[in-house]
Order: sequence, then structure tokens, then C-alpha cells
Amino acid sequence: MKSLVLSMLFFFSSFAGALAIEPVEARKIEFLIASVENLQGAKFIRNGSEYDSKKAGEHLRYKLKKAGNRVKTSEDFITLIASRSYLSGKPYLIKYEDGTTVETEIFFRSKLREFSVTK
Repeated sequence: MKSLVLSMLFFFSSFAGALAIEPVEARKIEFLIASVENLQGAKFIRNGSEYDSKKAGEHLRYKLKKAGNRVKTSEDFITLIASRSYLSGKPYLIKYEDGTTVETEIFFRSKLREFSVTK
């Protein structure tokens, strides 16, 4: 929990002023990024290469920062940032420890519903 709070503080200080994101949407986006960063033993697959969960979070934050004011909602984040490669158009995947994979768009939409229920 402490790492999530620190992560959220970093997120707000880094992006809230630069982007036109309402605070509730910023919390949702940070929740989504943290949900990937906190996956144990999972790999984030981008353009055929596997990355650990920390690198996945770094990449998503980088893309979010580069997107500027095009991202205003958690839905924008999922659609424009977290679902596919901007360069190749290939979907991002999450590969769990047991080898099963899921497209990140499906993963994030599920997590967004989870956020709505718990918050």
C-alpha cells in the first residue's frame, strides 16, 4: 500500500500539472499502471519482447507523458496508451507465470471495473 501511495504522489507531481486529467481519472490511471507493476512473475510483452512488471510501468508512464493532453480519461489511457504499440500496432500482452496470456486491453478493462467497485 505504501508503494502505491508513493507511486500515486509521483504520478500526480509528474503528470497532473502537465496533462488535463481530472483527479479521479488520474487515480484510475495510476491504479491501472500499478496493477501491472504489482503482478508477480508476469511478463509484459511488447512487440514480441518480454519485460518485467517494473519496466511495463515505466513504459506506460513514458507513453502517457508523451501523449500530453490527448489522454483525459482512464478509457483514453486504455485505448491510446496501454493496449497496443504505437509503432507496430501490435497488441500488448501480459503473460502470467503459468504461461497463459491476455491482451492488456482486456486486463485493464477488467481492472477498471474492479476500481469502480472498490472505490
